[in-house]
Amino acid sequence: MAGKTIRIPRLLKSIGIRLTLWYTLAVTITLVCVFVAGYLLLQNYLIRGLDLQIASQFKSVKVHLSRGGDQDSPEFIEKALRVASNRNSSIFFYDIRNRRTGTVFLSENLRGKAIPGARNEPIFDVKLDDLDTLRVGTFEFGPFSVRLGTPLSSVRDTMLGFTKICLALLAGMMLMSVAIGFAFSRLALNPIRLISETANRIRSDNLNERIPVPDVHDEVSDLARMLNQMFDRLESSFKQIRQFAAEASHELKSPLSLVRLHAEKMLLDGGLSPPQEEALRVQLEELARLDQIIEEMLFLSRAEARAITLDLKSVDPARFLQSFAQDARVLAEHYGMRFNHTHAGEGQVAFDEKRLRQVLLNLLSNALNVSPTGGLVTVRSLLDQGVWRLSIEDQGPGLPSAEYERIFERFVRVPTTGPQYKGSGLGLAICRSIVGLHQGRIFAAPAPGDKGLQMVLEIPATGFSES
Repeated sequence: MAGKTIRIPRLLKSIGIRLTLWYTLAVTITLVCVFVAGYLLLQNYLIRGLDLQIASQFKSVKVHLSRGGDQDSPEFIEKALRVASNRNSSIFFYDIRNRRTGTVFLSENLRGKAIPGARNEPIFDVKLDDLDTLRVGTFEFGPFSVRLGTPLSSVRDTMLGFTKICLALLAGMMLMSVAIGFAFSRLALNPIRLISETANRIRSDNLNERIPVPDVHDEVSDLARMLNQMFDRLESSFKQIRQFAAEASHELKSPLSLVRLHAEKMLLDGGLSPPQEEALRVQLEELARLDQIIEEMLFLSRAEARAITLDLKSVDPARFLQSFAQDARVLAEHYGMRFNHTHAGEGQVAFDEKRLRQVLLNLLSNALNVSPTGGLVTVRSLLDQGVWRLSIEDQGPGLPSAEYERIFERFVRVPTTGPQYKGSGLGLAICRSIVGLHQGRIFAAPAPGDKGLQMVLEIPATGFSES
């Protein structure tokens, strides 16, 4: 049906699994064809052997009937064949007919039943009531028409055993082919896996790494070379963009400073009407905001280029949070809100106090601007299992889960309840850069109770000891 999408099972989305299944299927089909061909050949060989036995037995019957005696006498025929037929009763069935007088001899194992013939077929199969299916050969000798039959049960038993062996071998080979196919697929895909792992490590802050290219000239090496060429172009483009951002930001600072100085001088000189003074004050506010954006863009550009050196010191998180909480509580009271913090765990963490304080103030400012009046902002700190985990929880409206990653992009603003709050949209991007420089990570998650939002920082700890 048009427009209908085909859902592929998750397991089959792996190329290695698909290669294993294809290999197993190919081996299975090949073995089935070999076993079927072997079955037919063996069956034909066994039946051919029965035909030769029947022909050999006819020669023995011919010898018995050729000895001196009246070939029209039933007594002679009975005497000539009875002993031989009884001796071979489990192997052969005898039906001797005289073309003039009719049936002259039936072996006892036929139980009085004649073997029916088949037109124009010297060798044929026939099923007798209460007897096994026979392989029958018809021979002409003098006045006699000799029909010799032998059971096909030996062929059936042999073929049944062959089938069981083939099925057992097929099951075993399928299991072996799965294991061998999986090993071969991992070996074949190992260069692809190496390319994937290397490409995954190459980010905007690590564009100089390249995929190792094997000496062989095959499709995988061609793919690696093509990807390396693409990374070369990306690195060049990123360098140009960073250089442009840094130079543009630097060049903008001087004219902005001049504009701000002239505006401040005009305010100090006086002689302006109240509307004019208000307009200049708005301009100064916007100039200050623009100058802040430029500083933040310069910081991000340097952070992505790994041009920022952190002043890492081993610090007690409890002492650091106690110092931060004093300023945070004053800031929260200014907004008409409450602030609380908790800490658990003992030990030391290596971090840049100035930069991490910048992160926490930015996150606290966001939390205060989205929380309702009288709301509570909570900072929870836990030092455990070699990781320092900080979370800043607010009581705001929260965000859809689809926005949790997007808010860390540049110039994406978090919806606020404060109408006078004008963020640049770069704060969370800067926070992620600073935390990344500490080899940590930052992410958004629902606040406890699914009311509000929490921003979580995780930074590797040093000198940790459990409390």
